[in-house]
Amino acid sequence: MFQSQTQSTTGGESNAAEKAEPAPTSLLANYPASEAAFDELLADDGKPRPHYSKLIGALEEFSAPELKRRSDTCQRLVHEQGITYNVYGDPRGMERPWQLDPIPFIIAPEEWQELEAGLIQRATLLNKILVDCYGAQELIRSRWLSPALVFAQPDFLRPCHNIRATSDTFLHFYAADLARSPDGRWWVISDRTQIPTGAGYALANRLATSRILPEPFRDNHIHRVAGFFREVQNSLLQLAPRQQDKARIVMLTPGPHNETYFEQAYLARYLGYMLVEGQDLTVRDNHVFLKTLSGLERVDVILRRVDDDFCDPLELRNDSILGVPGLVEAVRAGNVTIANALGSGIVQSPAFMSFLPGLSKHILGEKLKLPSVATWWCGQETARKYVLEHLDRLVVKPAFRTHLTTPDPEKPLSAKEREALKRHIEFDPDLFVAQERVKLSTAPSWDGKGLVPKPVGLRAFLVATGDGYRVMPGGLTRVSPDGGGRFISMQLGGSSKDTWIASTTPVEEDTLLHAPGKNIELRRTGNNLPSRLADNFFWLGRYSERADATARLLRTSLQRFNPERASGAMPLIVPLLQTLQTQGQLPGILDKPELRQSAEAFEAELLAAIFDPDRPGSLRLIADKLHQLAMLVRDRTSNDMWRVISQLNERLSTPTTSLVMLAGDAVGVLSQTLLSLAAFQGLARENMTRAQAWRFLDMGLRLERAVYLCTLLDATLRLPQSENPSVLEAILEVVDNSITFRSRYNLLPHAPAVFDLVLLDDKNPRSVLFQINQLAKHFRHLPQEREGADSGKNILQECAARLNRTDARELATKPENWPNTEVSRVIGETLRDLPRLSNAIAAGYFAHSAISRTGREVLS
Repeated sequence: MFQSQTQSTTGGESNAAEKAEPAPTSLLANYPASEAAFDELLADDGKPRPHYSKLIGALEEFSAPELKRRSDTCQRLVHEQGITYNVYGDPRGMERPWQLDPIPFIIAPEEWQELEAGLIQRATLLNKILVDCYGAQELIRSRWLSPALVFAQPDFLRPCHNIRATSDTFLHFYAADLARSPDGRWWVISDRTQIPTGAGYALANRLATSRILPEPFRDNHIHRVAGFFREVQNSLLQLAPRQQDKARIVMLTPGPHNETYFEQAYLARYLGYMLVEGQDLTVRDNHVFLKTLSGLERVDVILRRVDDDFCDPLELRNDSILGVPGLVEAVRAGNVTIANALGSGIVQSPAFMSFLPGLSKHILGEKLKLPSVATWWCGQETARKYVLEHLDRLVVKPAFRTHLTTPDPEKPLSAKEREALKRHIEFDPDLFVAQERVKLSTAPSWDGKGLVPKPVGLRAFLVATGDGYRVMPGGLTRVSPDGGGRFISMQLGGSSKDTWIASTTPVEEDTLLHAPGKNIELRRTGNNLPSRLADNFFWLGRYSERADATARLLRTSLQRFNPERASGAMPLIVPLLQTLQTQGQLPGILDKPELRQSAEAFEAELLAAIFDPDRPGSLRLIADKLHQLAMLVRDRTSNDMWRVISQLNERLSTPTTSLVMLAGDAVGVLSQTLLSLAAFQGLARENMTRAQAWRFLDMGLRLERAVYLCTLLDATLRLPQSENPSVLEAILEVVDNSITFRSRYNLLPHAPAVFDLVLLDDKNPRSVLFQINQLAKHFRHLPQEREGADSGKNILQECAARLNRTDARELATKPENWPNTEVSRVIGETLRDLPRLSNAIAAGYFAHSAISRTGREVLS
């Protein structure tokens, strides 16, 4: 049992609940009862607790195959939604699919009421402590708080002292990690005040679980969570310094490498906020502005997901590249509100837990309703003495957010380690805190065959409203990867559950959307795209077309290469191989005579260009880059587009054994890849509004297509065998123009007609001139005052004029004269100008994204 200096809340049920009819138990025949930990499902008599009875009864009605099917559906929903959690240093890749157990965690209504009251009291108390620490500091003067507990913390931000928070609310959002002791009492094991993450994952869990278990969800009258997020919207709107109908709220993210980036993008889209990085914002005259292609737009509220000391490199951490220079001064001037307020992480220190019982009585005049796990801060003499005497029974942690290393709590201390730890604590006691070891309760989980008990903990979420705090009716239940229930860590392989709060009466349907009023302001805007997102969409289009071109070139090469007649087949695909070599998929392939002599070696080279993740320019690597770019714009694209890109990435993420697959199998994979890319481009064309995001995506696609077409045609002109109809037929097949050519010419392919169709036909969506004309149309709709706009338009006008003056009939001469023709010159000059056009677009519209653009030039 946990020891604490305060009383606790009990988890007992009412007498009426005890008389409830127990559910059938065949599903629980092999469910082991735990004596060392509290089991959420089974009571002391071995029967299901009343609030679990309906769920177990519903599960009993399903057959084993049906339960497995629903579990598989749950994982499929997680996969299709792209729910991920970034795990640092994982050899399988940083991006890990979110682990969701289909069996929900249920809390009885009467028990939830007690927890709710305790959580609201705790959030109110912590907020008042923050108000004092960054204001009058009376708690320090009157010795209710030790000065070292505040001023020694790196999370105490001195530049933020005396900056008054709107409505004296520092803690706009709060989360508490809860655990249940073996006797059934609830305890807070940690407070989350810096960035209370997890609410988005709780929402995603709810949407998935309610779909696979609609019957028990309905029968148990589960409270909805949409109302909580509506309160989030209203609360943030109330924080705006100017009129609410004009207020702009953004979510500040550290970027896609943050462990909870999915949640940030997911919540931004759900709440209707723009997801921005520090480089998207700027401070002018103590106001914060969003950099968009149409100019600067004022920002009123920032919902931050960046640690507060990283938010301003001028006044806080000067090595930060995640923040906004001048942000603290804008807050100080009252022109922008940040949630949570800068500096709120100070009360997240576990050292505060030992002070909360006394502070609750002093500040609120109330006994602390929801106690903490027993905690001793070594900065107090009596606590330090107790810790030193009981080191083997306690978990020693850093008191503050530092790089201080402490012993692994799962390993016993050697005599030498124990003595070294004692000396360290005695030398600098303020840096250490000790807590009682936590034994987590267990809840039923699905292991693929049946229900088994697994250790769980609950993270509850609160939002500040005008009337106090409101608790999400649910939360994020996390499942420990350790069977002994000694810790919970998503980084170390933990999973999650939906959390159900049952009601005794039917609950009302809730929605995040508001009913329209009489005077509706119609909006058709879409031109406020941040420059960084424009950059991302542009390269998303380029990489989608690069993948398409690479797949087409490789598929045609494999189809036309005959292993039995390798020497005869090779000349027919030289233009394709030359293009793949130029693009980087087959470096130096035409300079390797051994590949021409060995069909097996040549096929292996082509297969590596498809599947090898370590080969620069391989189709697999291009798909990875496409997937990364799609992640950067998740809050701006549909789930269907994400599914298509995810499926494409998975199809090419085959084991290395696939490098020895048959060429026919690889052709099938390439055909499926092209279907996925066609689906992606179709979704972009038909589903995206014709605003700036779509425009830059299409510009990237058009520019990339023009580059690869010119490269392919240039390689064809330089090949002596290019008048061979088989060579020209391969070109038509790659550019998907075979049917068009046959419908126009009842002849074998010949150079003038093929080049006129692929180079100069302005009605052919696969021709070079068509791409140039489309790019020119896009430029006419972009902001014209930007630097680089005139340069880009001039380049396009020159390219279009050259192409319109060109006559493909010039190629009716002998092939050896083709490299010296006007057609060849025009193709070469267009190839020279297209990179200049790309640079002009970048300089004119992505100028402030220098860091991300530099990284992407390496990829290109």
